[in-house]
Amino acid sequence: MINPNKKIRWEQRVVKVSRVSKVVKGGKKISFRATVVIGDMEEKVGVGVGKAKEVSIAIKKAETDAKKNIITIPIAQGKTIPHSMVGIAGGSKVFIRPAVAGTGVIAGGSVRIVLELAGIKNILSKQLGSNNHLNNARATIIALKGLNTIDQVMQKRQISLEQLLGK
Repeated sequence: MINPNKKIRWEQRVVKVSRVSKVVKGGKKISFRATVVIGDMEEKVGVGVGKAKEVSIAIKKAETDAKKNIITIPIAQGKTIPHSMVGIAGGSKVFIRPAVAGTGVIAGGSVRIVLELAGIKNILSKQLGSNNHLNNARATIIALKGLNTIDQVMQKRQISLEQLLGK
């Protein structure tokens, strides 16, 4: 049971800060775009983007955007995911697969950051397509969103565990 008085401690990691410019009548207008991942290291994670004239303000905006886009994921026994999943965002495709205890997080770039902040300790993943940090993070979130537990599948199909497992 979750204690309503307990405050969630969010871990935050900056994936990337980019300097972007817009050409206007008087010259170039420079600003910064920050991509931030936020998670509670248990089952909640979110990705956000912020843009501002200063880096620190862009990071704060990205953090508030990430808090608006928090998802809750099911974590299976052994701190892994219940089943394999593919997430697609833009030109990025991320494949995630459960792993046995002791494997660790086999992932790279922004995918690793998202999975670690979600609280997953054992997982295999592969990035396919684009190397865009934001799209890879979003593809990972989409893959995690599609995960279902056995209880959710039983309830959705309205069948017993024996029927689900084919026994």
